[in-house]
Amino acid sequence: MMEKLQRIRTIIAFGIISLALSCSKDAETVDTEYPVIDGNFTAAFPQQCGTIMRGETLVFRARFSDNVALGSFSLDVHDNFDHHSHSTEVEACDMGKVKEPENPFTYIESFDIPGAPETYEAQIEIAVPANVDPGDYHFLIRVTDREGWQTLRGLSIKIE
Repeated sequence: MMEKLQRIRTIIAFGIISLALSCSKDAETVDTEYPVIDGNFTAAFPQQCGTIMRGETLVFRARFSDNVALGSFSLDVHDNFDHHSHSTEVEACDMGKVKEPENPFTYIESFDIPGAPETYEAQIEIAVPANVDPGDYHFLIRVTDREGWQTLRGLSIKIE
C-alpha cells in the first residue's frame, strides 16, 4: 500500500513539474513587443521633409525588425494639402499654402513579409505620375508582426 501511495505521489509531482515547465515555455513565446521601423540608414528612403519628383519612380527602403516574427507592412501616400497631421517625427517641415486637391497622388498598398523573419529590408518601387498635384504629402509606413502588434512611422514629404 505504501509503495502504491509513493507511485501516485511521484506521478502527481511529475505532472505538476511538467505543467509548470510547459506554462513557463508558453509565457516565453508570447510576443508582447512592437515591431521596429528603421529609416535611419544611408539607403533609407524617404526621409522626413524629403522631396519626391513628379514623373519619376521612387524606391522606398526601410528595415523592419521584431523580437519573434514579422508579418506584413503597408505604405500609404496621400496629400496633406489641408495640413492635417500623422507625423511621428520631431522635425517639422516647411508647409505650402492650404489648397484644394485637383489631382492628388494617392498610393496605398500592403505587402506580406515572407518566411516570418525577425528582420527584413523592404525595397518597393513606386511610380509617381507626372500630372499629380505638387505640394505637401504624408508617407505612412506601418509594419505588423505575426502576433498583430503594429508600429507606424509618419513622414511629411513634398512632391514637386
